[in-house]
Amino acid sequence: MREQERHEEPVVHLLWLNAGLSCDGDSVSLTAATQPSIEDIVMGALPGLPKVEVHWPLLDFAGGPMQGADAMIDAYFLAAEGGLDPFVLVVEGSVPNESIKQEGYWSGFGNDPETGQPRTLAEWLDRLAPRAAAVVAAGTCATYGGIHAMAGNPTGAMGVADYLGWDWRSRAGLPIVNVPGCPVQPDNMSETLLYLLYQLAGQAPMIPLDEALRPTWLFGATVHEGCDRAGYYEQGQFAAEYGSPTCLVKIGCWGPVVKCNVPKRGWMNGIGGCPNVGGICIACTMPGFPDKFMPFMDEPPGARVSSAASMVYGGVVRALRGITLGTVDKEPKWRAKGRALLTGHKAPWS
Repeated sequence: MREQERHEEPVVHLLWLNAGLSCDGDSVSLTAATQPSIEDIVMGALPGLPKVEVHWPLLDFAGGPMQGADAMIDAYFLAAEGGLDPFVLVVEGSVPNESIKQEGYWSGFGNDPETGQPRTLAEWLDRLAPRAAAVVAAGTCATYGGIHAMAGNPTGAMGVADYLGWDWRSRAGLPIVNVPGCPVQPDNMSETLLYLLYQLAGQAPMIPLDEALRPTWLFGATVHEGCDRAGYYEQGQFAAEYGSPTCLVKIGCWGPVVKCNVPKRGWMNGIGGCPNVGGICIACTMPGFPDKFMPFMDEPPGARVSSAASMVYGGVVRALRGITLGTVDKEPKWRAKGRALLTGHKAPWS
């Protein structure tokens, strides 16, 4: 029996904790992932991937309701006691400050067996984070606080890195991995999880992150750099209302300064994405969202200067291109009906 256990395939547990302040939009978004899909990860359809067991309120093959014999939440209690190893902890939703009120709680997940009271996200993080092989913050609420952390909120909400510390490291030596988005782009989330699983299996180097703890290969370029409307910006052609195919900067798009790959990647199966379907970028992947980017429908301050310069420069560029277009948008003169050879070829027999 011991020999059989020694050769059993190791299991990495994926523990999804959506106890924070959120709409569960990141959970719903992940169900739309295709590269890879969550099904590919769970079913082991990818070569070299360790066996994965998912414990997630939205999807748990092994668990059931809290009152049942195989309660889904038992996996969380087991992990908190050190009985589920190794595991990747995914946090969805911002972390409310439970110490700023006299009674009650802001958010909870399950009941504490000792007190019978809801166990808060902060309490879960205190128990689970020190035992996790990796901690991933899914969506802007979990990464930087999001909507719930905007000025004037009563909860004192914050991101996971604000709560645990930006220099925090997991048992495996990994920093917190932030995958922002409101909600998170499906493939960005599944691809990050895939990378971490390969890394824990010893098949990938340390995950590369930027200063905001975002994967660099996903958030290394701006919306503008990947946007199919960027050429209109260069030519000084800006939309004055929705429905125009031109650049959206003057009606509130923050794309030139926002780190996000949605215009290139699309939203689901390569289709969609905010500017791709005519929507402005409101900077939901940025640490300063939403406060630093409001009001959303106004032209960004820097865009007033840059767009004015672009309109002058773009006018000259369009004129020059118009001259060139007048010649290259026609067939060459030697493609004419008749018997004469007009291409300039010199036949040796002539």
